[in-house]
Amino acid sequence: MVFIDISSGRRVLYRLPENALPQAGNNGKFKLAERPHPPNYKKGGEGAWVRECARHQRMNVLKGIILGIVQGLTEFLPISSSGHLSLFQYMFGMSGEDSLMITVLLHIGTLLAVFICFKKTIIELVLEAAALVKDIFARRFSWKDMNEKRRMLFYFVISCVPLLFLLIPAGGGENIMDKVAVFSNDGRILAEGICFLFTGVLLIFATWRYSNLKKNEKMNPLFAFIVGVAQVIAAAFPGISRSGSTIGTGMALGVKKEYMVRYSFILGIPAILAANVVELKDAVETGAEFEFLPILFGVIFATITGILAIKLIQYILKKDLFKYFGYYCLVIGVVAIIANFVRG
Repeated sequence: MVFIDISSGRRVLYRLPENALPQAGNNGKFKLAERPHPPNYKKGGEGAWVRECARHQRMNVLKGIILGIVQGLTEFLPISSSGHLSLFQYMFGMSGEDSLMITVLLHIGTLLAVFICFKKTIIELVLEAAALVKDIFARRFSWKDMNEKRRMLFYFVISCVPLLFLLIPAGGGENIMDKVAVFSNDGRILAEGICFLFTGVLLIFATWRYSNLKKNEKMNPLFAFIVGVAQVIAAAFPGISRSGSTIGTGMALGVKKEYMVRYSFILGIPAILAANVVELKDAVETGAEFEFLPILFGVIFATITGILAIKLIQYILKKDLFKYFGYYCLVIGVVAIIANFVRG
C-alpha cells in the first residue's frame, strides 16, 4: 500500500495490519496508529505518487523563483529583503527552519549581483588591500597620503565594527543577535510591519534632508561609524532595509548619494557573508532541509533581479525619486500590521 505525504510529496510504503495507518511522529519519523486517515495523507497507487510528486516539485520551483525575485529586488531596493521574505514565507506558510535555509542560500544570488555590477571597484579594492599590507610591512604606510580607494577600505572597517555589538553575550548561551531573532521567528508579521514604517520615515526624511543641504560632504571616519550603526539596526530587525538605512543615513549626513550607493552595496558583502555564516550554522543545527532545484532557480532569479535592482536604484537616485520607496514602505507596513491582526 502506498501513502503520499502531501506536505512533502514523499512516497511512503507500508505493509499495514487491518485498520492501521501511518502517522507522523514528533521526531519526524513515521509510526503506525489505529485511527482514521491522517489529513496529510491520501491513498493511491504508483501513478498517484508520481503525479503528486510532480505537482509538489512544480510548486516548490515556483516558490523558489518567486522568493528569488523578491530577494533580488528587495535586497538592493531600499525596501527590506528580510521583511519581504518574511511576508512571503508567512503567506506560503513555510516553516522557520526551512525558510532560514532558503534565505541563506538565496543570498548567494544577491552577492553575485554585487560582484557583477561593481567588479571593477571590488578588484581595485582587493588590489589596494594587498598594496596596503605591503606598505605596512615595508614601513611606507602614511595616513596623510592615502588615496580614495585606501580610505574607502578603512571606512569599510569602521562601518563593520558596530556589527560586533550583535555578538555580545546576552546570557543563556545566546548573544544579542539571538535575542532579537525572536522577532523574525515568531510566526507573525507585526514586528515587520512596524519596521517597514520605520524604514519609510527614514527614507522620506533622508530625501528631505539631502535636498536641503547646501553642499555635499565627504565620507569621514565619524560618518562611516554612523552608517555602520544604521547597518546594525537593519541587520537586527526584519523590515528595516539595510541598503535603505545605509544610503539614507549617508544622504542625511550630506554624503554624495552616488558615492553612498557604491559604498552601501560593497559594504554589504562582508555583512551579508558574516550573517549568513551564522544563519547557516543555525540552519544546519536545526536539521533544516532544502530541495536543490527550487534553490537553483531561486539563486538564478535572485542574481538577475539583483542586477536589475542595482541599475534601477542608480537611475532613481539620479532622478530624485528616492522618497517614493519611503511611501511604499509606509503602505506595506500598514498592510502587514493589519494582516497580522486579521489572520491572528
